[in-house]
Amino acid sequence: MSLFGLGSRNQKTFRPKKSAPSGSKGAQLKKHIDATLGSGNLREAVRLPPGEDLNEWLAINAVDFFNQVNLLYGTLTEFCTPSTCPTMTAGAKYEYRWADGVTIKKPIEVSAPKYVEYLMEWIETQLDNESIFPQRLGAPFPHYFQDVVKTVFKRLFRVYAHIYHSHFQMIMSLKEEAHLNTCFKHFVLFTWEFRLIDQGELAPLYELVESILKL
Repeated sequence: MSLFGLGSRNQKTFRPKKSAPSGSKGAQLKKHIDATLGSGNLREAVRLPPGEDLNEWLAINAVDFFNQVNLLYGTLTEFCTPSTCPTMTAGAKYEYRWADGVTIKKPIEVSAPKYVEYLMEWIETQLDNESIFPQRLGAPFPHYFQDVVKTVFKRLFRVYAHIYHSHFQMIMSLKEEAHLNTCFKHFVLFTWEFRLIDQGELAPLYELVESILKL
């Protein structure tokens, strides 16, 4: 079964795919991403295209990476359950507790699927908020935009960390480890290029991250 196919295990889509910001610029940047990814050169694919706006580049890639992680995790929902994953961990040393600072101010312990649900809902809310991720071409980004982007990528990393530590055997049994590794390599190179995740946050997968950056 393909991890990205609609096989019997994947009837439950985690959440609908997000669209890139509208307007000719958004479409143009999306084509650039697709073209450079198609070339197989991930280091080239993450670089800001000459003359383009950094915030627009971060915005359209945030949507793309959200979709990638959403799809990857969506195929594991029947294996990542409150009974199999009662806490959101990334190995024995790392446990994540959820807080959004608004409705849940004090971090709470929840199961991994509940944590990912909270996390993806939070990201989706940011992406849908036009005062943060403007849809109209030329609309201004808020001064705190890059802080929001950094939180988005930090939280997406936590989903990768959980997948690698808790579900990699299942990924291997589905023969999709090469695809997962490619998606994660793309993610790491992008976050490193724009310094979006603090080094300490990468600790659960640091050896893997280090091997990617040395390549």
